[in-house]
Amino acid sequence: MSATGVALSTTTASAAAAGGVTGYATQNGGTTGGAGGQTVRATTGTAIHQALCGRADSSTPITIQVEGTINHGNTTKVSGSSCNTAADKIELKQISNVTIVGVGNGAVFDQLGIHIREASNIVIQNVTVRNVKKSGSPTSNGGDAIGMESDVRNVWVDHVTLEASGGESEGYDGLFDMKDNTQYVTLSYSVLRNSGRGGLIGSSESDRSNGYVTFHHNLYENIDSRAPLLRGGIAHMYNNHYKRLNDSGINSRAGARAKVDNNYFEDSKDVLGTFYTDEAGYWQVGGNVFDNVTWSSRSGDHNPAGPNPTSNTSVSIPYGFTLDGANCVPNVVAQTAGAGKGLKVSDGSCTPQNPDPTDPGEPTDPGPTDPPAGTNLSLGAGADGSSKASGTSYGNVVDGNTSTYWSPSGSTGSVSVKWGSATTVSKVNVRLASGSGTIGAYRLLNHDTGAVLATGSGSGTVAFSPVSLKKITLEITNASGTPRIAEFETYAS
Repeated sequence: MSATGVALSTTTASAAAAGGVTGYATQNGGTTGGAGGQTVRATTGTAIHQALCGRADSSTPITIQVEGTINHGNTTKVSGSSCNTAADKIELKQISNVTIVGVGNGAVFDQLGIHIREASNIVIQNVTVRNVKKSGSPTSNGGDAIGMESDVRNVWVDHVTLEASGGESEGYDGLFDMKDNTQYVTLSYSVLRNSGRGGLIGSSESDRSNGYVTFHHNLYENIDSRAPLLRGGIAHMYNNHYKRLNDSGINSRAGARAKVDNNYFEDSKDVLGTFYTDEAGYWQVGGNVFDNVTWSSRSGDHNPAGPNPTSNTSVSIPYGFTLDGANCVPNVVAQTAGAGKGLKVSDGSCTPQNPDPTDPGEPTDPGPTDPPAGTNLSLGAGADGSSKASGTSYGNVVDGNTSTYWSPSGSTGSVSVKWGSATTVSKVNVRLASGSGTIGAYRLLNHDTGAVLATGSGSGTVAFSPVSLKKITLEITNASGTPRIAEFETYAS
């Protein structure tokens, strides 16, 4: 719950704290995302854009915790001096220091891509992006699940699931694309599947300004080609599981250099080489397993590295990393890669590890699964407020049931918790029900005196100086859609 003039009782670190981010995203000053800034909750694409636009400026750190399905129907353009958004995608443009992380029951970006442009220090974690189209309807982000372009620096994408339902003829493009001077990127513990194109680094043979990209502990499954396509630059691929690469896999071309360590290639064709061009690329290989991999003959612009791949360059890696043995990669990746896997990682022992619960970088959910400590004083108390929407009840905000809710008759209104005798309160937690609109602005009032205890936006937990009162009121003064207040919890400390 975003507030001004009060202490916020939410975590402020993103998942990119020390010990989290890996690979090339650790270089060039590192990647911390929204660490050190405010944490807010969003259940719509519009709310994500509102969070970006509500910052003091375009570089103010923020962590946006996302839950629910984000789609065209709940994503609109929001304007502000700290943002540059669009209605048909999640737009991270001309900004920095942002984390987007899925929490609770998960975050799914359905037919809606994430676009990173002229941006730096971005973290995207624990989300699913699916079925983003460049043709047909609806379209988004040029058909890329996650796309980066134009002077992008330091992006960490971790524990995500990126998937399509076909190739270019079905309207889809790439799952993970980088072009026009994008550098220092890591894709880790993620799933890319069911797409004609896994992704590219460089949009053409002349776009060689990209690179310094790490891919590790990812699953590429049922991908036709571009796993990835690398034009110029340097990429490091280690401990990935490539399964059913149907036409070609890692395509190093136009002077690119790929370091390919301890990966497991399975049931695939031409998994490494220079394809569809006469401008050669290069590779350094070691420790890889090729399980039921077939290799075509070299001919013209088709130059696979197999059947016995050997190194034709050397690549120096500037960061530390620990390799799992290639034979255990399918098992480790199956247990760690993708959204909803508990952010499990590998320490090189071939045994998945849970994230350290004391790590300040571990994202936490201050909403329904993480209430403040102590007794919820609202349980058993009374409730009233302004006019309510049909079929809703004031009492639903004090019944302990997050599936019931009160809504105002429009987008604004107030709801109160009241007691028969004075009660000391210093913290509230506002929980939104599924399908809720977003609270754009609110005031928290001591109803006895009319004093404003806090102001802000969003939902979640907010703390203030202890006050003794008989009635406390949440007054919603601005909202996108109709808010659904599932619980208006109150706490003494």
